[in-house]
Amino acid sequence: MGASPPLSSFFGDRPTIEFMSYAGFDADTFGNHNFDKGLDHLQTQIDLAEFRYVSANLDNVEDNLTGVSPFVIKQFDGVKVAVIGVTNPEAPTLVAPGSLGTIEITDPAAAAMEARAQAKELGAKVFIAIGHLGIEGKDSNGQPTGPLTEFASQVKGFDLILGDHTNVKYKNVINGALVIENLSKGSTYARTNLHFDVQSRDKVTATSEFVVPVSNAVAPDPNVVSMLQPYRDELSRQLDGVVGVATDVFPRVNNNERIREVALGNLVADSLRAAYGTQIAFTNGGGLRSSLPSSSYLPKDKSLRRPSDGYAAGPPYDVVVGDAYSVLPFGNQSLTRTVTGSQLWSVLERSVSKAPAANGGFLQVSGFRFTYNSALPAGSRVLSVTLDDGTVVVQDDSRYTATTNDFTNSGGDGYVELADGQGTTRNLMANDLLDYIRAKGTITPSTDGRIDDLNRPDA
Repeated sequence: MGASPPLSSFFGDRPTIEFMSYAGFDADTFGNHNFDKGLDHLQTQIDLAEFRYVSANLDNVEDNLTGVSPFVIKQFDGVKVAVIGVTNPEAPTLVAPGSLGTIEITDPAAAAMEARAQAKELGAKVFIAIGHLGIEGKDSNGQPTGPLTEFASQVKGFDLILGDHTNVKYKNVINGALVIENLSKGSTYARTNLHFDVQSRDKVTATSEFVVPVSNAVAPDPNVVSMLQPYRDELSRQLDGVVGVATDVFPRVNNNERIREVALGNLVADSLRAAYGTQIAFTNGGGLRSSLPSSSYLPKDKSLRRPSDGYAAGPPYDVVVGDAYSVLPFGNQSLTRTVTGSQLWSVLERSVSKAPAANGGFLQVSGFRFTYNSALPAGSRVLSVTLDDGTVVVQDDSRYTATTNDFTNSGGDGYVELADGQGTTRNLMANDLLDYIRAKGTITPSTDGRIDDLNRPDA
């Protein structure tokens, strides 16, 4: 949900929910992307689903949403299995302010343990937790760690814990529970079996293997093909037109857009600045969701030069309308405003505050360059900021015209420095990107050192 390929996102993710219902999903939980478009939109998705949405750590949820419970119990061969959901605590900072209404997210582990106790009272014998929690790095011993392992270490009595959110393949046993995270976008899935010993009545054995799905290795389900065809036809009519040529792929790999300057970030930020003629532009790396051209958008015309199987070979590659909406699937709007030198420095400090770790709020920029040192304490890392024309930006009240996006400007990703009520919303970001590509005709992926970390290994 949210940040999905156009086949789903263009239709409010209805195709995804229809497929999940057809496939027999029993439960799903919420992560921050479920709240991208607010509670009214989320309620329509909940109402559409033929499965249950579960999340145990949402206070006031009943005042904002219906059809949500802490857990669901399913019975298999007479054995009751509880599936308990939890939502990532930082979700409110990753969506536009107000997107959760009055819902407050509580501690996942405490809420999960309370829900487990309730499910046990109802006769549950097997306990599964699903949460928008992932692996985010490694500890001092080189072992994977993050909210997923922290959650698993804080709960007891679970047999299986399924995480996600960070696009990491992970499997381990923690506190007796098998803990798993898969790669995003279906790159892997985990085929997992739970065996309940009916004689001991309390012993559960969990085994799992990672599977890499290959679409041409299976026969398409005709019902799914038929279900998706009207969506595919409508999408093709709107998004298959060629708008330009890319001399190579603008890659999105390994979350680099959340760590350093990347060619894709330069392209998008440059397009925002060009659209409105501002001095500078910046946009959050977490908003860039696909390479360009996108392997997740598949035009009908197989004669196009594309990086996906089944198309004419490249480079160069043909760029179509759907590529822009794959890169920028959230529907964010461009926004123009002014910022002071002090604001810009503060914004950039927040951008690099988690470096060298990946951070969705890491900004891709245009019209200026800045130097920082990620080895210095957060809050005092930025060393210099200079406009492209050579003007030195200092921390004062001097004003500069800027383009960003409505999410960042409203305080998303923690940018409270920008949440001052200023700004004029403009066009869809994706449309500004399309106009830029059309005007250029041919685009080439490149970086120019506009973001420079003096602590990087090759510095």
